[in-house]
Amino acid sequence: MPLFVPYTLAIALFLVILEVVLGVMLLIGYKSKLTIWSLLLLVVLFSFLTFYSAYFDVVKDCGCFGDALHLTPWQSFSKDLILLFFILILFYNQKYIKPLFADKIQNILVLASLVLCSFMGYWVINHLPLKDFRPYKVGTNIQKSMEIPADAPKSVVEMVFIYKVNGVDKEFTEKDLMSLPSGAEFVDRKDKVIVQGYLPPIHDFKLELEGNDQTQSIFSKEKSLLIVAYDLEKANVEALKKLNDLYKKANANGYYVGLLTGSSMEVIANFKKKYNFGFDCLFCDATALKTVERANPSFVLLHYGTIIQKVHYNDVDDLKL
Repeated sequence: MPLFVPYTLAIALFLVILEVVLGVMLLIGYKSKLTIWSLLLLVVLFSFLTFYSAYFDVVKDCGCFGDALHLTPWQSFSKDLILLFFILILFYNQKYIKPLFADKIQNILVLASLVLCSFMGYWVINHLPLKDFRPYKVGTNIQKSMEIPADAPKSVVEMVFIYKVNGVDKEFTEKDLMSLPSGAEFVDRKDKVIVQGYLPPIHDFKLELEGNDQTQSIFSKEKSLLIVAYDLEKANVEALKKLNDLYKKANANGYYVGLLTGSSMEVIANFKKKYNFGFDCLFCDATALKTVERANPSFVLLHYGTIIQKVHYNDVDDLKL
């Protein structure tokens, strides 16, 4: 729902903290009735959401465990059904759940878990994650991670045609075209993946400068500092103001400096003029840049295409130029 879009990060953080704290409460037998009811409602909610996303093919990756463990929507729905099964067992056997410790210790443990989870949430938003599970973690050679082995399985793709029939969009395969309903009106054509082939860990990283592909050129450089700002209009203003000073320092140390963004050419031109950027501003897919690092901006040091350091804009002074 568009209404909640501005609050997605806060909602996600709240749900993660809630799940962990409820898990701790369950393990130590803290307020069993409240805990079991809360877990039951939470699992029912997520079962509905994962079924909806799986049945209607809303997303390809459920994101339950982030980049640490990838699950398809149907796998995630199956996981929720298993959890629901065990939660129901606990629900009908609440009388057997007893506190492990005295009330005072129980309260301290729950409060400690809440504080710790909140601190970790604050930390990973304002700094880098404690553990980076993404394809662009330190030590990764981006070019090698984009390679596809010669014997890798290929995708099976079917061409699908969309026609409007009685006011409703319907999909037809090439075989169906010979028997289209009368009055069908062509709307669109798309390629539908029937079997997904091999996808390299990094498959959408392409850097363009004024329409020219500069990806390999940057990989070939000994020292590069990439400023990653997936959306310039949402980037931290104070961090943007300091970029020219950072550029001068990096340039003096022999670094190529380039800003990577998913913003439009018009926005890039406006920001170059506003902040008087003296470095290249390259276009890259915004989703790929968010995978590199969610901080906007963040900073990545490359050595011949290998990531040797990443920092949040709050930690820019930690860059080892």
